[in-house]
Amino acid sequence: MDSMGHVNNVVYNRYAESARVNWILKFAAADPTHRSEWLELITPRNKGLILRSIRTDYKFPMVYPDRVTVLHKLRNKPETDSDHFILDVLILSERHRRTAARCEEDIVVYDYKSGRKSPMEPFMVAKLQQVFDLQQQAKEANVERVNRLLQQVQSLEKGSWDNPNAKEDFGSATTDP
Repeated sequence: MDSMGHVNNVVYNRYAESARVNWILKFAAADPTHRSEWLELITPRNKGLILRSIRTDYKFPMVYPDRVTVLHKLRNKPETDSDHFILDVLILSERHRRTAARCEEDIVVYDYKSGRKSPMEPFMVAKLQQVFDLQQQAKEANVERVNRLLQQVQSLEKGSWDNPNAKEDFGSATTDP
């Protein structure tokens, strides 16, 4: 909490960072062949992932007590020779059931031994490309689902206004002076 009585803005970025580390830990758990390499990415021993930049758009001030859910999504499909990737981050307030902040994280692969950025390892590129493809598939499936729901709602709305009693049921849109 800050002096204004709400969660300090810096804390939102900490939420995003903690969730990003958990995101990498999930890759380590799901990819036993490269588990140790994924785990190395969150340490400064060899190659690691570091935050090059973050931009945060605050939607409303959260107040304690609250819980957050933080979701990460790859913005683009990583290329084989890429040394970074961008994550779109959604920070959700569970108490208010709405978005508290959106972030854009630019993550770079950094070689701590040479002291400079480095291309992503092939295992990372392959896994992140797979994740991006799954994101796209989910997006397509959900867009279709949302469009079907919107059509159903529009059909119901049209049907209700075709009903001669609908105006009485919902009240008149105009009032007499």
